[in-house]
Amino acid sequence: MSTRWLAQPERGNRRLIRLLTWITLKLGRPVARWLLYPICLYFLLFSGRTQRISREYLQRILKRPAGWRDVFRHYHAFASTIHDRVYLLSGRHRYFDIRIEGASALHAILAQKRGCILLGSHLGSFEVLRAHGLFDQQLPITVIMHEAAASNLNAVLHSLHPEIRDHIIPPGTPDTMLAVKERLDQGEMVGILGDRVFGDEKGMTCDFLGKPRMFPEGPFLLAALLQVPVVLFFGLYQGGRQYDIHFEPLADSIHLDRVRRSETLRPWIERYVSRLEHYCRLYPYNWFNFYDLTDDARPSHTAV
Repeated sequence: MSTRWLAQPERGNRRLIRLLTWITLKLGRPVARWLLYPICLYFLLFSGRTQRISREYLQRILKRPAGWRDVFRHYHAFASTIHDRVYLLSGRHRYFDIRIEGASALHAILAQKRGCILLGSHLGSFEVLRAHGLFDQQLPITVIMHEAAASNLNAVLHSLHPEIRDHIIPPGTPDTMLAVKERLDQGEMVGILGDRVFGDEKGMTCDFLGKPRMFPEGPFLLAALLQVPVVLFFGLYQGGRQYDIHFEPLADSIHLDRVRRSETLRPWIERYVSRLEHYCRLYPYNWFNFYDLTDDARPSHTAV
């Protein structure tokens, strides 16, 4: 896939983000929530490319024409989860009503002092889980994250809890693999998003919502190399204060044939894609991967 999404200018002014954060913490989330409506209206009027991408995705997932109200609802769900990060990263995560399903499989792994890869996506919010790990100290989570893609937003939000940077591993550096292995050896979870190819990482093309799309091989190769379990994670916004967290074990271990690596890797990626599509259909407005599905429709196993 092209890394054009990394080069796209960030459309969030740091001063405005700080102002919204200040209003949220001083006047409360319900008051600040009203500001999301003009913000979403602005993007609806002036972000033609993302509006087109949103409309195309919604038409596929809803199986009907998507109007401006659908796109606005999509934007508002996205803005809501970002806004909630202010509370989540400032230690007010208990404000939310969070329902968790499938946690027993995850706790069983952690009880064995084993590390695992927590494989997420741009569906919903990863932050809702990370906040519990940071403040309750029950779920040791480190995430592989490319902060430059939203530097203004991350700079403001991470200042709410500076220690969060100790739990972030930048991808694509010579030390990335070593840092991941250290965390896993300590029995921690390492979170990574599996629906966007980064840099020169190899990808595999799979059918997603009726179109070919490239998904990264990296998370699965990492699990196979380090022989750690893989657990799927989806933190889905239901509106209001409610989030639903779903955990699903994907693999206790992944073994790849060196000669037929592609053949043995494909079922694992396709299983992930199938579950991602399943939750997209259940929570259609939670899909926050606002770039063209055709950007990464390239032949399998092509590094770019």
